[in-house]
Amino acid sequence: MHQKKEEKFADNVKKMEYISVSQFAEKYGISERTARNYCAVGKIEGAFLTGKTWNIPADAVLPKKGVGKRDVSPLLEAFREQKGSRLKGGIYHRTQIDLTYNSNHMEGSRLTYDQTRYIFETNTIGMTDSAVNVDDIIETVNHFRCIDFIIDHAEEPLTERFIKQLHLLLKTGTSDSRKNWFAVGEYKKLPNEVGGQETTQPEEVHQHLKVLLTDYNRSRRHNMEDIIDFHVRFERIHPFQDGNGRVGRLLMFKECLANDIVPFIITDELKMFYYRGLREWGHTNGYLMDTCLTAQDQYKSLLDYFKIGY
Repeated sequence: MHQKKEEKFADNVKKMEYISVSQFAEKYGISERTARNYCAVGKIEGAFLTGKTWNIPADAVLPKKGVGKRDVSPLLEAFREQKGSRLKGGIYHRTQIDLTYNSNHMEGSRLTYDQTRYIFETNTIGMTDSAVNVDDIIETVNHFRCIDFIIDHAEEPLTERFIKQLHLLLKTGTSDSRKNWFAVGEYKKLPNEVGGQETTQPEEVHQHLKVLLTDYNRSRRHNMEDIIDFHVRFERIHPFQDGNGRVGRLLMFKECLANDIVPFIITDELKMFYYRGLREWGHTNGYLMDTCLTAQDQYKSLLDYFKIGY
């Protein structure tokens, strides 16, 4: 019976006519990138992948603007297209390496930029003259997966479940994950501090984060200051035993994509200004805002190079 159903489905697929992304794009006068994105986010009913090629029903209609998910930014569109095609040398490729290297390096990773790039491009570590920490490698690979996750789910609202999933992706397989007191994908069990400052006690994390998310999600659209304020409050809660900085910076990047704001990467050169800005937020907000705007200008230069509008 099961085999007959599969054969019937196969016969129906053969009978139905399909066109390519380029044919669909030409038919409706849109770019191939836009057509691929419509497929990727489920706006074209019946479209499916064969390998890396989208098959679109010949009678599929152009999705109406304002119906279903809103149109994505040119950057998010480029991310999704290049991620799907595994394009090398584009903005997706560059962002994976830059964001992963800088965010991990801020937290003590000793991998070099070239080693990070090599892992992303070849899934191997390459030759090295010195010992390499296994956790650094694992967390680098995991961070690549985290970036893919925020690209795939950029438009979804922030929830505790989403934040926990990011932490789970980041810390799975590390030595921390084998410690009884370390909760991967769950809130911290032991009190911790950041930069000598006290953070929220473990038993209060859920309630504090719930209040933060409720406040933030009251608005459907956010500006850069809203996103940075969320980041500071998140870091002061410090909900996880470790990985809070990287998760927090990933959330900032995601929310910039969700709100059509040019994202930014805190580089090693900006690290101390960033830490000062976190400490002073609420007293002198300009410190962190200026640092993030400087990082945003650096990222804009990348978008200019790759000819991506913003």
